[in-house]
Amino acid sequence: MTTAGLGLPAIVTNPSARAPVVLVCEHACNHIPAGLHSLGLSEDVQNSHVAWDPGAIEVANRLSVLLDARLVFSGVSRLVYDCNRPPSSDDAMPVKSEVFDIPGNAGLSDADRAERVARYYDPFRTTLSDTILGVEQPVLVTIHSFTPVYRGKPRITDIGVLHDSDARLADVLLARAAAHSDLLFERNQPYGPQDGVTHTLKEHAIPGGLLNVMLEIRNDLIATPIQQDAIAGMLAGWLSGGLAELGVDMVGQGAACPG
Repeated sequence: MTTAGLGLPAIVTNPSARAPVVLVCEHACNHIPAGLHSLGLSEDVQNSHVAWDPGAIEVANRLSVLLDARLVFSGVSRLVYDCNRPPSSDDAMPVKSEVFDIPGNAGLSDADRAERVARYYDPFRTTLSDTILGVEQPVLVTIHSFTPVYRGKPRITDIGVLHDSDARLADVLLARAAAHSDLLFERNQPYGPQDGVTHTLKEHAIPGGLLNVMLEIRNDLIATPIQQDAIAGMLAGWLSGGLAELGVDMVGQGAACPG
C-alpha cells in the first residue's frame, strides 16, 4: 500500500468526489507507531492478517477512483486500535488475535486505553462523521478482507456481503451478484453482526437511515495488483447497478448544500 498517511489516525482521499458513496477502510495498514515498540510482535505477525486487512486499501483506492467516491481510512494497525470497534469492546485493543498474544495490549490501564481512544479512534470517528455530513444523501460502504484459513479451517466464501439491521443495499447486491461475477457471494459471512463487526455501520449509517453495506473479500483474491484491479472493477459495476436500482444518483452533487 502507499505509505502516505501512515501513523495518522484518519486519512481522506478524493475529498471533492461527486458520487454520494463514502468508502471506509478501517483496517487499511499494519503500521504500529514507534512508541508502542511493535506491541511486542515479531515482523511475521505484524505483516500477517491479524494486524490489517491485506489488499483492502488497494481495492478501496481503485474503487474510489472508479466511482469518484470519497475514501476514509485509518493509518494505524487494528492491533493499535480497531476503528471498527467501540471503545467499550475488548477487541478495540485486543490482548489476543486469533492464536497470537499481543503483549503490548496486555495489562493496559484505563488511562492507557483512554489515551489510545483519544489518539486514534476519536479522530477517525470525527473525520468519518464530517466526511459523511459533507455529502448529499450519502451511502456508506466499508471495504475489508479476510484470511482464507481461520484457526485451521478453510473458508469457502469469496465475498461476504455484511449488514446489520438495515439490509436494503445488501439485499439488492446479493440479488444482482451472479450477473457480475461467478464468485461465491454470501450474506453475513464469514462472520456477521453477532460477532461485533458492524460497528461502523451502526455508528455512522443506521441511525440516520443511510444505505450501507460491509464488503469482505477473501484476501487471496486480491493479493496482486492485477487481482485488485479486477475485483475493484467488478465491485464498481456491481455497486453502481445496485445503487441505481435503489434510486441513488451516482454522479451526485459532491458537497452538501449549505444550510
